[in-house]
Amino acid sequence: MSKFTFTETKIKDLYIIEPTVFGDNRGYFMETYSDTAFKEAGLDYVFVQDNQSSSRRGVLRGLHFQKTYPQAKLVRVIKGEVFDVAVDLRKDSETYGEWFGILLSEENKKQFLIPRGFAHGFLVTSDYAEFVYKCDDFYHPEDEGGLLWNDENIGIEWPEVGQIILSEKDKKHPKLKESNFSF
Repeated sequence: MSKFTFTETKIKDLYIIEPTVFGDNRGYFMETYSDTAFKEAGLDYVFVQDNQSSSRRGVLRGLHFQKTYPQAKLVRVIKGEVFDVAVDLRKDSETYGEWFGILLSEENKKQFLIPRGFAHGFLVTSDYAEFVYKCDDFYHPEDEGGLLWNDENIGIEWPEVGQIILSEKDKKHPKLKESNFSF
């Protein structure tokens, strides 16, 4: 029996993954990744890089993707809470341009598997959050791509958190209709 529950979202290949948490009066234990369990679920990835970031309330990171070296990501929150979003950028997909969002937190311990061909971003909804993720390809800074976080044609329904805090780079991303890339 798998120690994970794999739930495909309304967008093909985009999964919510819930680990089995074993808890007692000492705390808890859980596996966060198992190559065998993921492959048995049809999710055959080889992760090559782990990343971690910390952010304060209102920080929005995204919507990011790699143009030539796309990355699949397995993301989760180890402290605090974020609203995590993936946007389907696969040109031949029936759900091209559609988004899916999920609340990830240290309490719910959910993970989000985002395959290649998606833009990804998150908004911190708690006072502070630590975000960790695995990637199936290395980061190439010269290959960065992005979409404007509030593109009305995508229509992401971001939670209300007060002031949104963006990097200068994220303020300048194009809208989906203005971007020049293909997956």
